[in-house]
Amino acid sequence: MSPHWKTLEQLPQLDAIHEQSFGKPQVLFKHSTRCSISTMALNRLMRLASDFYQQADFYYLDLIAHRDVSAAIAERYHVHHESPQVIILKQGDATYDASHMEIAVAELMSEVNA
Repeated sequence: MSPHWKTLEQLPQLDAIHEQSFGKPQVLFKHSTRCSISTMALNRLMRLASDFYQQADFYYLDLIAHRDVSAAIAERYHVHHESPQVIILKQGDATYDASHMEIAVAELMSEVNA
């Protein structure tokens, strides 16, 4: 795992991430360790330019191990659960989500900076 990514494993972390979204975009990646498409998406995301990591906070969620956190994200932000899935939080709202082959680094970078 890249040192730029923080691990999301506990429900209380969601409150902190929510608050941080008012100061800086928060990027959540919901990864299924049992899915090859998810692994491909994760590999694409791990190749982000290092300077891009200054523009947002990045979180990795193993949704197989932490289904409760994944479900809480879907409920709290009214985002249909998918896997793999990238969600961007800004100002306390989910402003972007993409899943499967829709996960594209260029689009993610554009949405973080929007």
